[in-house]
Amino acid sequence: MRVLALTAALALCLLWVDKAAAVNPQLLFRQYCAQCHGVERLGGTGPALLPENLGRLPREQAGQVIAHGLSATQMPGFGDRLQAEDIAALVDYIYSPLERAPRWGESEIRASRLVYSQQALASEPDQVAPVYDADPLNLFLVVEAGDHHITVLDGDRLEPIRRFKTRRALHGGLKYSSTGRYVYLCSRDGWVGKFDMYSLEMIAEIRVGINTRNAAVSADDRYVMVGNYLPHSLVILDARDLSLVKIIPVADSTGKSSRVSAVYTAAPRGSFIVALKDVKEVWEIKYTDVTGLVRRGPAHERRLENGMAAAQAFPLRRIPLTDYLDDFFFDQDYEHLIGAARKARKGQVITLTAGRKVADIAIAGMPHLGSGVTWDYKNTRVLASPDLETGTVSIIDMRTWKVIKRLATKGPGFFMRSHERSPYAWVDVFRGPHRDLMYVIDKQTLEIARVLRPEPGRTSGHVEFTRDGSKALVSIWEPDGAVIAYDAKTLQEIKRIPMRKPVGKYNVYNKIMRSEGTSH
Repeated sequence: MRVLALTAALALCLLWVDKAAAVNPQLLFRQYCAQCHGVERLGGTGPALLPENLGRLPREQAGQVIAHGLSATQMPGFGDRLQAEDIAALVDYIYSPLERAPRWGESEIRASRLVYSQQALASEPDQVAPVYDADPLNLFLVVEAGDHHITVLDGDRLEPIRRFKTRRALHGGLKYSSTGRYVYLCSRDGWVGKFDMYSLEMIAEIRVGINTRNAAVSADDRYVMVGNYLPHSLVILDARDLSLVKIIPVADSTGKSSRVSAVYTAAPRGSFIVALKDVKEVWEIKYTDVTGLVRRGPAHERRLENGMAAAQAFPLRRIPLTDYLDDFFFDQDYEHLIGAARKARKGQVITLTAGRKVADIAIAGMPHLGSGVTWDYKNTRVLASPDLETGTVSIIDMRTWKVIKRLATKGPGFFMRSHERSPYAWVDVFRGPHRDLMYVIDKQTLEIARVLRPEPGRTSGHVEFTRDGSKALVSIWEPDGAVIAYDAKTLQEIKRIPMRKPVGKYNVYNKIMRSEGTSH
């Protein structure tokens, strides 16, 4: 009897523990949310889940997101695993402030800086030759999210040259210097690194934020600008040694602060262009107008001096909008910025010279204009964009900003890529039962030329071309994935290179030459 009583008591105790765990939001968060959003809710591959970062998500909608997921993101639904009271507890938890607000300011940024090669900082770029015999302009950097590495891939031989460890949750959009000699890496948890494409070694790193969006490099190779989700800031670094130059708090004229959606370089304008997540503005920040900043000393000691001048440098121009911008891209002349908000159901066109919106683009669904590509078609130029919500590719006349063609695919697409020497544009089906399909579109007939299935049942995405456009490389987005190379004209497979979830591939030449077929 005593054994039975003890057993019953133990069972009741375990039941109580399970029930307590089920209603404990911290335990629920650690189990279901922390892998993407960080144990302390400060963000990782997903955004920080704090009240100051959730201004555009009403509490009543947050429960629906937890239960059913969020369209056009990697956020899954947990409604099949969580009870209603569990979801309500999680909503209360993420909308509650931290006991102590996280800080990452000037002192933290400066203290985090790591220099791995003083010799590399001291040497001039033309004094060093590559340590390999491949074409340095036809290299790819392949970001492998499966185990947080980058593979340096020879685009001619399709052979890896080197593989190295990176920070966790590296953002895919790597940025090269103007010659392709250096590349700047940016992780979601705020680390920015400078890597030498000749010596294939990391030079320096610095942590600029807690939850970071992306980075951009000025066309004159002097500055790196980084946009943060947390804190709400832009950080400017000296591109040579990653030392801190300036921190710009991100807020509108009334003081309302905002996360940064994206920052890119508009090379012909000598400026950075910044989209804001929570404020209906686009910012243009000039880097060619920096005055009073003096570079002195030998190469390895160069630094920006004169604090007063630094505080007044990088003049800011605010362009008001009627809606938010979550992503955007430029036309080839960098005269127009074309972007969209995730819930807007349309695109918007802003002329940077006049600083105003000039057109709306009537696109149903959720256009991913940040992944758009352009090409010449008949007597005009067109823009093609996949849709994050519906199986549609929209083709837009860039003279009239009207949709001239809609192509149906079997699911939402995320990445679209082409090359000026290729007759085709490629787009994936990134989510759903047909995520293994890749559509190849004829750029002159505006029709689907082929539907490829690189590996049945496994996600394919993110095409990138070799510098001459002769080969197209496709990622199999799986832990035991691969990069598959195709002949870009015959569409026949050439080679498979095993990779650990290769989420993106970035060709040096196409990036630095601002190819019309890839993101800039």
